[in-house]
Amino acid sequence: MAQSAGDVIVVRGNGGLDGEVCIGGAKNSVLKLIAACLLAEGQHVLANVPDISDVSVMCELLEAMGVSITRTDHCLVIDVPAEINTEAPYHLVERMRASIVVLGPLLARFGAARVALPGGDDFGPRPIDMHLRALESLGATFRTSHGDISGTAEALTGAEIVLEYPSVGATENVLMAAVRAKGRTRIVNPAREPEIGDLVSFLNQMGAKARWAGNGLAIEGVEQLSPAGQHASSPRSTAGGIGTSARTEVGGTPADGDGYRVISDRIETATYLAAVGMCGGSVFLRHAVGDHMTMLIRKLTEMGMHIVADAEGIRATATQRLTSADVATLPYPGLATDYKPFLVAMLTTASGVGIVTENIFTGRFRYIDELRRMGADIRTEGHHAVVRGAERLSGAPVRAHDIRAGAALVVAGLAAEGETEVAGATHIDRGYDDLTGKLAGLGAIITRR
Repeated sequence: MAQSAGDVIVVRGNGGLDGEVCIGGAKNSVLKLIAACLLAEGQHVLANVPDISDVSVMCELLEAMGVSITRTDHCLVIDVPAEINTEAPYHLVERMRASIVVLGPLLARFGAARVALPGGDDFGPRPIDMHLRALESLGATFRTSHGDISGTAEALTGAEIVLEYPSVGATENVLMAAVRAKGRTRIVNPAREPEIGDLVSFLNQMGAKARWAGNGLAIEGVEQLSPAGQHASSPRSTAGGIGTSARTEVGGTPADGDGYRVISDRIETATYLAAVGMCGGSVFLRHAVGDHMTMLIRKLTEMGMHIVADAEGIRATATQRLTSADVATLPYPGLATDYKPFLVAMLTTASGVGIVTENIFTGRFRYIDELRRMGADIRTEGHHAVVRGAERLSGAPVRAHDIRAGAALVVAGLAAEGETEVAGATHIDRGYDDLTGKLAGLGAIITRR
């Protein structure tokens, strides 16, 4: 299980940060890889698995279906039986929106699935209609009643599927269904995040035939897949998708070199980049992948940070007060909406005025009231926020409403005068493996109670 400490993080401003921090496996990838294991009977092995509560929930979800999972030292051994319970219960699904991605694998392998409508962070409406329409194009049928989605599919058949928006979840669901559909499937306008590239690599190691082709994904269905991660010690490409550079990483558990290695978490990387930007100092982010966050690095460089990426990680340095810049969230390779809370926090102490535009989700400015409690000068109107930088923030009691906003409040507290208490820290546990310990290792004054 992930951290079980108290629900409040206490942080005090202490100047610049210095040292090295190791970036863990990507939350937004590992959850989907766990779900993909449902596609093949046998023992799968995942390495570089972060110790976060969302991983625990996804493991509980598969265990409720009859899957056996052993978890040791950032490694998962997932034993999938020949027959499982194809129902994903509400008490687990409502805790994590990402759990909807079990729908595609269950339909592809068993021809049936019953999944409760998902919960997760409150960013406003994120309907799953696009998931269902895409799966219906492959031959699935659905009915919704009493808060559940029930799907059946006698036989999935390949088709051309055009996504009206590059939805990450819809891309993942239809990709995992299509790898076992009969014939060819083409996904036009898919999401192109690095985590999608990781899922493609994982599925191909299982025996799938999926590849990037032009402006989409081309999948040739296969009748059967095999477990992944048993022989993953050779280098593999973790290219993020169309228009991105490839990076080679080596799979392996700490013990024996086996295990499919989850790509590094670019959102965790962004968190520590923001901390350096606000506090000053120089930090090396080991295992961070610069190619996965080109637009963010460009924006932070524009604001005055010095960032150098190489095959080992990213070196981030900030020696003076940052300069404000305008920010707009867009689908990958644009600036991710998950980066936005950190950029807003950075703008609160940057020189000048920055305009932030949210183009992905509604309702993702809730944390701004918390930053205002710390003295931030922020005005919001619709999808926009105007942030006028102050010389310094003041510590105050604040509350985390979601994973990234909570981490951004911690980062803001590092640069504030006095003490900041961030309540709702269990939200942060959903996406961060020992955030307080890693920050303390860089010189931050931070505790948990």
